[in-house]
Amino acid sequence: MGDAPNSSAKWSKYSIGEDGKLIRKAEFCPHCGPGVFLAVHADRKSCGRCGHTEPLE
Repeated sequence: MGDAPNSSAKWSKYSIGEDGKLIRKAEFCPHCGPGVFLAVHADRKSCGRCGHTEPLE
């Protein structure tokens, strides 16, 4: 269809807790701050915005 990321996948990064509050499942980029998630690859985690990369543990 298009070259843009799948926008319907955003829901998979969040869940709703027992108290009704939003829980963020993914890790944030330490450089960009809250709102920018790290992508998980086979051997690393990386930020698509700033390029920060961390090895998987």
